[in-house]
Amino acid sequence: MDWQTSEDTVPSAPVTEADARLLLGRPPATGAWRDGDPVGERRFAQFGAFATESGPSLPGIRLAYETWGELSPARDNAVLILHALTGDSHVRGDAVPGHATDGWWGDIVGPGAPIDTDRWFVVAPNMLGGCQGSTGPASIAPDGYEWASRFPFLTIRDQVAAQVMLADALGIDVWAGVIGGSMGGMHALEWAVTHPQRVERLGVLCSPPTTTADQVALNSVQLAAIQMDPRFAGGSYYDAPDGDGPHRGLSLARRMALLNYRTPTELNQRFQRSWQSDKSPFGEGGRYAVESYLDFHGNRFTRRFDANSYLTLVEAMNSHDVGRDRGGVEDALARVTARTLVLGVDSDRLFPVEGQHRISRGIRTTIDDDTVVLASDFGHDGFLIETEPVGRHLRRLLES
Repeated sequence: MDWQTSEDTVPSAPVTEADARLLLGRPPATGAWRDGDPVGERRFAQFGAFATESGPSLPGIRLAYETWGELSPARDNAVLILHALTGDSHVRGDAVPGHATDGWWGDIVGPGAPIDTDRWFVVAPNMLGGCQGSTGPASIAPDGYEWASRFPFLTIRDQVAAQVMLADALGIDVWAGVIGGSMGGMHALEWAVTHPQRVERLGVLCSPPTTTADQVALNSVQLAAIQMDPRFAGGSYYDAPDGDGPHRGLSLARRMALLNYRTPTELNQRFQRSWQSDKSPFGEGGRYAVESYLDFHGNRFTRRFDANSYLTLVEAMNSHDVGRDRGGVEDALARVTARTLVLGVDSDRLFPVEGQHRISRGIRTTIDDDTVVLASDFGHDGFLIETEPVGRHLRRLLES
């Protein structure tokens, strides 16, 4: 069913009455996966104390992850896939109890697919600070209450450090490939810079070398939308009954983000000036179809995500600067030894292709002379929607 598919992975479309009926119930205080919920396809890795870059430590952490394929006896066929801000470990598979949406890259990963699980052992973790099984603000702290706003500030490097612990636990010394898009591309790039000896191939899709001031500004209004919701209650909302959590603020943040993920061309072509119903928006209480589209997806998002996790992960994205304490971006990129694919989308207004060009120029081992730039009307989400060309280039990377 289309409503079970993440809006990131499909073209925009008008909301039907049937779609709207599916979300009539009150949203939960948090859409986080909680202990006791159906496990689905998740596996879990537990680790001891974890020190963050900012100073505070977590007494223990857990990473949820999923795998496909089989690890070779030589342990040389492992591919790490790293998800975007609101993604999770469910890269492929149906929406089932425990997984609110279909896999977000099912056309890319699988038997015979560009990332062929008959050949590659694919690992996809939910990032530290997330809300789909890994330790995050919705997790229970040692005092028996959710971490909530007490959860420590995380950086991209912290999250990669946790992924290194997972690789060690799985006995994977060298990844045959590390691939990520958007926030996952930040992680992938950080892997190749920090641990060049552990990454043979690198795929960076629609991701920048640093989070710019413009991008921090766009993020700041999303954070404010959540924090200004009275029901956010300073982050202590987990005991609130359905409908009394910070769903209005989280929904608004998601609506703001969607405008950065898509393009004027797509929205104008899909919706034009159409109305959602027969009721006119000219003072009669009616709505434009594009308004209903944003509201619907904002509402749906609150049922699969957690407001505190959103804050934690967006602030981690803001921390991204591959050149920090390394002499600058170019010096950091020069450390990469992996065969590298850098891919961008020409209409991406969240992470414009200028950032990908800078990455391509700085890495000496790219498999192309420059960034692969896809022509697409889907903007930033093009790396999730344009699966045929994206898959073709990823296959080329893995065969290099």
